[in-house]
Amino acid sequence: MDPVAASYKLTDLLPRSEGYALVAKIRRAAVSIPANIAEGTEESIWVTTLHHLSVANGSLMEVETHLLIANRLAYLSMSQIEPLLGLSAEISRMLAGLTKKLKARQLTST
Repeated sequence: MDPVAASYKLTDLLPRSEGYALVAKIRRAAVSIPANIAEGTEESIWVTTLHHLSVANGSLMEVETHLLIANRLAYLSMSQIEPLLGLSAEISRMLAGLTKKLKARQLTST
């Protein structure tokens, strides 16, 4: 949930003209991360769980990309987005580890 809160705080700093563009895209992608993780953990079919984890990771990468775009457009400084980029990298590592563990478990159970 931390990326969601951080994303909302950062997007509050963007110009009003970006309300339907970067702001909406960043917030939607940020909310998608925990939502897909939660939905994936409810699935009993491991392939579906892996799919949801993959979507969560894609949303994470989308948030990073939009933040870097906001930086390139000089809406946000690198020092403003670095904490969220660091958190994103940490979450990405956790998702990769979980995905690897689920795949390994499936291989040993077949």
